Amino acid sequence: MSETTYTGQPGPEDIDDGVELESARLDREADAILLGDEARTPGPRPLHTAVREDALAARDWGRARAERLRRAVEEGPMQATLYALGLGVVIGLLIAR
Repeated sequence: MSETTYTGQPGPEDIDDGVELESARLDREADAILLGDEARTPGPRPLHTAVREDALAARDWGRARAERLRRAVEEGPMQATLYALGLGVVIGLLIAR
């Protein structure tokens, strides 16, 4: 009989498939990308830098949404008008309560 000691349940790092799976390769590449982002910003950013970056992201998001809204109104002006009218009526009824 061989002497082995029981060490408990095996963890994920103890399992060796020996087969290179596509998902494993993609996981490693995703981890490398995430670590690359952390390597570029090695610590807390100054507050003004964080606020500036967030403001730029919010501006870009707002511009994209406004452009999408403009296209929707140009493609269906009657539908947009009726939605605005209906929303105005609902808000008016809620405020009148």
